[in-house]
Amino acid sequence: MSTPFSWTPDTAEDRTEAALKSAATDPAVKSVFLKLLADRAREQAKAAGKTRSPLAGALISVKALFDVRGETTTSATIVLAGNPPAEADSPAIARLDAAGGVFVGLTNMSEFAYSGLGLNPHYGTPQNPLSPGAAPGGSTSGGAVSVALGLCDIAIGSDTGGSLRIPAAFTGITGFKPSQASVPLEGGVPLSDSLDSFGPMARTVDACELAWQVMAGLPTTPVDARPARLVIPVNFGFTEIDPAVEAGFKAVVESLRDAGFDVIEKELDCISLYGEVPPWHMTSVESRAHFEALFQSRPSDFDPRVHARMGRAGEISAIEYRQTLNRRAAFIKAFREELGDDMLLLPTTPILPPSVESLEDDGTFNTQNLLALRNPSLANGANACSIALPYAHEGTTLSAMLVAAGGHDQTLLACAKAVEAVLGKLD
Repeated sequence: MSTPFSWTPDTAEDRTEAALKSAATDPAVKSVFLKLLADRAREQAKAAGKTRSPLAGALISVKALFDVRGETTTSATIVLAGNPPAEADSPAIARLDAAGGVFVGLTNMSEFAYSGLGLNPHYGTPQNPLSPGAAPGGSTSGGAVSVALGLCDIAIGSDTGGSLRIPAAFTGITGFKPSQASVPLEGGVPLSDSLDSFGPMARTVDACELAWQVMAGLPTTPVDARPARLVIPVNFGFTEIDPAVEAGFKAVVESLRDAGFDVIEKELDCISLYGEVPPWHMTSVESRAHFEALFQSRPSDFDPRVHARMGRAGEISAIEYRQTLNRRAAFIKAFREELGDDMLLLPTTPILPPSVESLEDDGTFNTQNLLALRNPSLANGANACSIALPYAHEGTTLSAMLVAAGGHDQTLLACAKAVEAVLGKLD
C-alpha cells in the first residue's frame, strides 16, 4: 500500500536496523533514548505489512512517561525507576501499535515533564542538532531530537505548557498539541490533570495529523488545506522577544498576507482573565497530589529544580487552588467565545534556544524556562489545540504557532497545512 509519507511497510525492517544502529553508536544520539526497544521494534517491523493503516512501518519514539508493555515507566526520574514494568501499553500507544507503528525506543525528557527546556540531571540532556550547545527544549526533549536527527518519523509526547511545541521550535520540526479530550490520558504519568495533553511531533503537519488520528481512535482521513482568519493578539506574547524571532515573525505575517491570508491584529479581551490563572497553581498542586509520598520521603533523588517547583504547592491554600480552577473555567469560556472560528498566530517562543551552559545558573534557568513556556502555555490554559510550525529566516530556523479553540483540531490542522505551504517558501 503506497502512502504519501517517507515510510512504507516494505522498508520498515531495514530502516529499523539503521535507526537502532545509529541510536546505539552515534555520539550525537547520546541521552536521546533512555532505552531502545530493539526486540519489539524488530517484531513490529516484520509485522508492519499486515495492517493497511497508512501509519504502517513508521518509526516512532515514545516519551518515557507512557506505559509500554514490559517496560518500567520512569518519566525520566530516579524515584519511579524501581517500579514494576507496565503490564500493558497505554491506550494511545496500543493504537499506534495496532496501526503498524514501530517503536524504536523510550525517549529522555525533563523529569516528570516539569520544564520547558529539556534538561535532565539524571540521564543527561539530549544534544540539540539544530543549535549545538543549546537546550533541546522540553519536556519532550529526546522525542524532538529523535525526529530532528531522522532516527524516527514520529515522536509521541505530552504537552502541559508547551512540551511538544517548545522542543519542536528549538529543533526545527512540527509539534502538535491536540485538544486534551481527544487522546486518552490513561497509562501516562501525569504532571497536571488539568493541563496535560498527549500528541505527536514530526517533520510535517500531515505526519502529525496521521499520528494524532491514530492516537485518538479516529479515521485516518487527511483534511484538505484550508486557511482561516488569523489573529495576532497584540496584548500577549510579544514582550521580551529576541530580535531574530521578532524579525522572523514579521516576515511570516507579510508572507501570509501576500499569499491571501486574512491576518488581523487586535487585543484579546480574555487575556485579562488569563492573567488571573497562574499555571503553576495547577502543575505544583496536581503533581504533588500524585507524588506526595515520594516528594516527602526521597527529596534528594529528585531534580532539585523539579522538587522546588512541586514545593510551591505549599504556598497556596485549597481555597486558592479551587479559585484558580474556577477562574480558568471562566477564561476557557471567554477564550472560546472571543476566538470563535479564528485562530491565533504567535511566535511559538519569544526566545531562541539558550545555551545549556548558561542554564547552570538557577536564575537564568528560571527566567529562560518561563519565557520558553509563556506563549505556548496559553493554549493549555485555554483548553485549546495548537501547533508549532518551523520556518527559516535569514539563516535561522524559527517557529510560528497557531492556536484554535478546543475541539477544533481538524480545522486547525487544515489551516496549518495552508500555513506550512507558505512557510516552506521562506529562507
